[in-house]
Amino acid sequence: MTKNLTGFERKSFEEELIARLPDLELKERSQMIADKLHEILPMEFGARNQILLAMLHPDESGFANEGSNEDGICGWGVMPMAELIGQQGLDDFENSLLVLKEMTKRSSSEFGIRYFLKSDPERAMEVVQTWASDDNEHVRRLVSEGTRPKLPWGMRLPAFVEDPSPILPLLTALRDDPEEYVRRSVANNLNDIAKDHPDLVADLAVEWMKDADRNRSKLVRHACRTLIKAGHARALSAFGISAPKLKNVELNVATPTVLLGDNLSFELSLTSDDGEPQDLIIDYVVHFKKANGRLAGKVFKWTKFSLSSQESTQLSRAHSIKPITTRVYYPGEQALSVRINGEDFCMVTFILEER
Repeated sequence: MTKNLTGFERKSFEEELIARLPDLELKERSQMIADKLHEILPMEFGARNQILLAMLHPDESGFANEGSNEDGICGWGVMPMAELIGQQGLDDFENSLLVLKEMTKRSSSEFGIRYFLKSDPERAMEVVQTWASDDNEHVRRLVSEGTRPKLPWGMRLPAFVEDPSPILPLLTALRDDPEEYVRRSVANNLNDIAKDHPDLVADLAVEWMKDADRNRSKLVRHACRTLIKAGHARALSAFGISAPKLKNVELNVATPTVLLGDNLSFELSLTSDDGEPQDLIIDYVVHFKKANGRLAGKVFKWTKFSLSSQESTQLSRAHSIKPITTRVYYPGEQALSVRINGEDFCMVTFILEER
């Protein structure tokens, strides 16, 4: 910044920021730097944007995952700069979006662009949709990652949470992108949408799986991970998984009383009731007791395999119930069930005790 901003005092700038960094999380650090940049940079948009662009690393693709160096800023260093544009650049809408486009080539502008998508979705999408065919993979990824309705760490986009239809043409355009980096972002966007519009994403999965190659199949499966875990029948059908045809399904708990920190051990036996081989996806659901005494299920992945006609099988599993920061355990009666191809079987109980 020294060579791009007249009168910039690097030492005092760095000392003030470094002294505050240890007490802050990543997003807080980014915001602090963005606020400081806002103080020292010119208020006129054109002059400010020119300085910010001059600070970027000259390489437009090879340094996005690298650290900044003497040639310019890239990687995580771009994060507060994009935040600054998002928070302060709405009055220079189109030009600010172009600056974010340049910044994303050296990192990602997925947080900064959300201010524009939230403030004026239609106006922002007119610009963003032109980037889906950009030569730069980071720009193409910004199209899918920046429009995610519920991006982790980012503000929600209420308009897209309620109606994701404006996003779908962009995701369709990117579904066969040559870069997995981009395709995985498409999948994550669809997974966000699936949380509020499960049937929409399930129908899209069925459509996309027609004549899908390996890469698209992988994308669709990742996009449907929440639906598959929830046993959504239409989503499962996209992968050729139909309702199970079974008999003699039995679930037995080998540890009817479990001490907190120990394993819940159980066994499942079942027999095919189908005249043809069938593919089975088996998960198990632990129904934990909540503070109000009710049970709430948590799904855990187990196994998948093909079962021959009239074949029987027996499975066993041990699930560790140990203290974790994201869950509070309440002693007393809990429950266990299994989910096979989206259908729930065999609710059985067990007792959880504290040590």
